[in-house]
Order: sequence, then structure tokens, then C-alpha cells
Amino acid sequence: MANKYCPICEEENGCMIGAEEHGNCWCNLEKFPNEIFELVPSESKRKHCICKKCLNKFREEQKMNKNRSELYKDHTQ
Repeated sequence: MANKYCPICEEENGCMIGAEEHGNCWCNLEKFPNEIFELVPSESKRKHCICKKCLNKFREEQKMNKNRSELYKDHTQ
């Protein structure tokens, strides 16, 4: 994928940065939660790379939501 902009935040996605040095893009080494793809407009799916900033933000939000759920669960028991 050579598109230069993230479909979520529309900033540069850094796709293929460092690929020449390391032999692959940073995103090939990452695991993307399936739910993040729900944020990508249908016309951009499989055409635009999500940036690392959006990936990290999504992971952090997932972690916070999980912690809130566990906290709520603890108070209802």
C-alpha cells in the first residue's frame, strides 16, 4: 500500500518509512485489532494504511474501556 495518508486522521501515515533500511514497513510488524478497521471509510479499506498514531490511540482507548468495564463489573458484584 503506497497511499500516503491515514484514512482515520488524514495525516501522513508513514507507510514504508524505514522499509529500505529494515526490509519492511513498520505496519508489517504490528497487529491491528479488527475493530480499528470499522473506523476506516469503506472506500479506503485495503487502499490506505492506518498511521501508528491512530493505532496507538485506538489501543489506548481499548485499554481504558476494558479497565472501566472491569471497574464497573467489580462494583456491581
